[in-house]
Amino acid sequence: MQMIARMLILACLTLATPAVAQLDGNRDEARVAPYRLPDPLTFANGQPVRSAAQWRKRRAELIELFEANIYGVAPRAPRPRYRIDEQSDVALNGLAVRRQVTVLLNGREAGPQLRVLLYLPTTARGPVPVFVGPNFHGNQAIHPDPAILITPAWVTPAPGIRKGSATLHSRGIDAAEWPVETILRAGYGVATYFTGDLYPDGDDKVATSIHPAFDTNASDPQHWGAIATWAWGLSRVYDYLATVPQVDRRRVIGVGHSRYGKAALWAGARDERFAMVVSNNSGEGGAALYRRNYGETIRVMNNYWFAPRFKTFAEREAELPVDAHQLIALVAPRPVYVASASDDWWADPRGEFLAAKGADPVYRLLGAGGLDAADMPAPDHPVHSRIGYHLRTGPHGITAADWANYIAFADKWLKP
Repeated sequence: MQMIARMLILACLTLATPAVAQLDGNRDEARVAPYRLPDPLTFANGQPVRSAAQWRKRRAELIELFEANIYGVAPRAPRPRYRIDEQSDVALNGLAVRRQVTVLLNGREAGPQLRVLLYLPTTARGPVPVFVGPNFHGNQAIHPDPAILITPAWVTPAPGIRKGSATLHSRGIDAAEWPVETILRAGYGVATYFTGDLYPDGDDKVATSIHPAFDTNASDPQHWGAIATWAWGLSRVYDYLATVPQVDRRRVIGVGHSRYGKAALWAGARDERFAMVVSNNSGEGGAALYRRNYGETIRVMNNYWFAPRFKTFAEREAELPVDAHQLIALVAPRPVYVASASDDWWADPRGEFLAAKGADPVYRLLGAGGLDAADMPAPDHPVHSRIGYHLRTGPHGITAADWANYIAFADKWLKP
């Protein structure tokens, strides 16, 4: 029975961890040593933050610390050009308007490209809010819609992926993670892009990423890693969405699952144009506390995800000048949602909750409310305060139940 249980754990963690050998983290609460979190409302020089104006300065200070020590420094936004590859006003049996657009990141056909899939509800009477997030296996994987163009980029192993290339058989393999029709019927649009367009999700892929096109130095301790690249991509999708009259640019919601939950949080922290941020099962490097020795650790995470300096903090997490609660606080005062799964010990659900709780003082200072839960809620008892949180029963994943909460949360905080 123990062997079967371990096999189930490994199966549910496939998206979060690339190798079985990495599953060696602590899962015993009794072995979590005491730790002390850095105060988000204290400047690096020890001075307190007492006002919204001072928080703006502290916010800039924290962004620089996260860039220097964890994610790396991304280049400035380019001047892109947009090429419409396909569009339909009667997609999904008339439920949606579909657009497929290539973002020519440096304005040239020969340069780096980002392919965006967008669905908007046909019933909308005006500009609509949109959920936007990265996907794991190409745009064609999020829905069986036969009109979705198949990604030409390198793809990690999955059904319908042959030697790194997506085939027709990969259509809709991730549809359970993207309940497109449900989202559309709730009055929201859905936009997504494949991370492989920017940085293929595997070791030794930097040469085939967009980094050479931006002439960045991979040996720089602050060189942007894959997570920063994917987060930068979310902002580039926002740039495009802001040009679409049917999209309400004031209500664009960044969302991500697992490693892309890490990217969604960093995107929302850096880019205040995102009206709301959702981090689903993001674990360490995302919503979970580094200083809490439970589950995933710096030592076992992929090197290419982060700036080179980040890995020097392995097994000395207490020396990091920042922690995950400050990352969540960087979204303030905008609504932010952190979600965990009861069986996902690797992502440290309690550490995710405690990080969300640790962001509360910043939200309160800004008069936005905070996380209205003194203790970690029971499974399937969501908290939809300005900082939202839920612990879903089950394994690592993003499910229809998670999406139901995100839609309800967006209804509460973003809809008129």
